[in-house]
Amino acid sequence: MRTSRTFLASAAVISTLCLLAGCAGSIPAPTPSDSAPSSPSPPPSSSDTESFRYELSGEPRTVVSGLRTPWSIVALPAGIDEVGSLLVSERDTGRIREVTSENEVRVIGTVASAAAFGEGGLLGLAARDEGTPQLFAYVSTNDDNRIVRYELLGEPGTYTLGDAEVLVSGIPRDRTHNGGRLLFGPDGMLYATTGDAQRAELAQQRDSLAGKILRMTPDGEVPDDNPFDSLVWSYGHRNPQGIAFDPDGRLWASEFGQNTWDELNLIEPGGNYGWPVVEGIAEQEGFVDPVQQWRPSEASPSGLGIAGRTLFMASLRGQRLWVIDVDNPGRSTARFVDELGRLRDAVATSDGRLLIATSNTDQNGSPREGDDRVVSVELIPRT
Repeated sequence: MRTSRTFLASAAVISTLCLLAGCAGSIPAPTPSDSAPSSPSPPPSSSDTESFRYELSGEPRTVVSGLRTPWSIVALPAGIDEVGSLLVSERDTGRIREVTSENEVRVIGTVASAAAFGEGGLLGLAARDEGTPQLFAYVSTNDDNRIVRYELLGEPGTYTLGDAEVLVSGIPRDRTHNGGRLLFGPDGMLYATTGDAQRAELAQQRDSLAGKILRMTPDGEVPDDNPFDSLVWSYGHRNPQGIAFDPDGRLWASEFGQNTWDELNLIEPGGNYGWPVVEGIAEQEGFVDPVQQWRPSEASPSGLGIAGRTLFMASLRGQRLWVIDVDNPGRSTARFVDELGRLRDAVATSDGRLLIATSNTDQNGSPREGDDRVVSVELIPRT
């Protein structure tokens, strides 16, 4: 099968960095009218959208239903500001599903090494196009967590997976605390979140890959400018499951706490985020405090999407979407509280939507009719 050249990569990075980081593209600009447009207006150049903040308009609309524990969404543009296909990973089945622009659903492949027990299995996805489209997956096997790369063969509506190539292995795994989010940054590097694998002490050990945010080349190698001459970018994390870059190139991460505080962190290279010595804001020398914290009953955060200067944090136990202004991250607004159930991922797309994946068919959820689903909500800009 021939390889599509129209493919770009993951929708999770800011619009100005699309060609480097593989994001979904720019978000529509405000219209001159004071009223909200009924559909997204034609987007301006990406540099014009960086200062915009976005809000959600209307009710969630189901894009695809009948999924089994979806974990990660990647939007594959068909061209400038047009979404061609969505790829969705299913944690417990190991399947990667394609949702076409006509809303047809098909399986492009199954990750055979994915071992679904506890909260492990097929987790995060990321994609890039450097001549040959590639798909990256974070996979829990029977022995470890690892990052695997595939060639993505075909084109929208006919995608299949090529052979698997293991880039990083030996990341500790357990029934819970496996991390699992992947994201290409504006520097072209691949970032990955890892959990402490229920061994909290590993988060403070810089020679362990557990309890970290990792940074690597697309071949899984250590970049020359990493802080510790290893894949480790930051450490002292318990179970981060969401990462996003803002228009200023800053990296944000959402993180499960234990019993007291869940966190939103602004990531510094080489930063120590305190786990298990501290949880939440501690104001203790040597540790980087979160910029906001929530009780686990209101959050238990997973995926972290971004549009312009607005973050969207999917919450599991909290069963809500947190909307956060990156310029005022200490305040946030909850949306869809108890309306959709547990929320696993949130991704902004180039055609002005926020995609949200539910997680009600896992062992902690209560499935509703049609679950699990990916739903779509229109994004509108505000000043």
